[in-house]
Amino acid sequence: MSSKSKNFNKLFMALPRAWLVLPILGLIFWYCSDVATERLLSRPYGTVAQLEADTQLEVSLEVTIVVVKAEIDKELGFTTVQVRNTNPLLTSLEFQFPVTEFGQVEAAISQELGLSIEEVRKLVRYRVRND
Repeated sequence: MSSKSKNFNKLFMALPRAWLVLPILGLIFWYCSDVATERLLSRPYGTVAQLEADTQLEVSLEVTIVVVKAEIDKELGFTTVQVRNTNPLLTSLEFQFPVTEFGQVEAAISQELGLSIEEVRKLVRYRVRND
């Protein structure tokens, strides 16, 4: 036999042993990655800032109110108020109040918009439904 064929036979005989090592290496890699993942995910961590879900966010915008339309529904017992303004990003606001008397409606609008009752009386237009 030539030396080339001897080397080929040695390589050919070593090849199955090399293929047997690959599944063992794969299992070792899988086990180590599973252990590392489990340790990372089960580790406690602290939060820097905690969220408060029970608070309401207040946003204040400077807008010029053009008209306030109030539709009082006496039968259902609530008033729907639509506020038109000059802000191009927020063209109108809509509120519902569980009141039907003019004074109560004006007070609710005044409180919601932060205006005086006199200013509200100048801007508001009423429509009463008695269905």
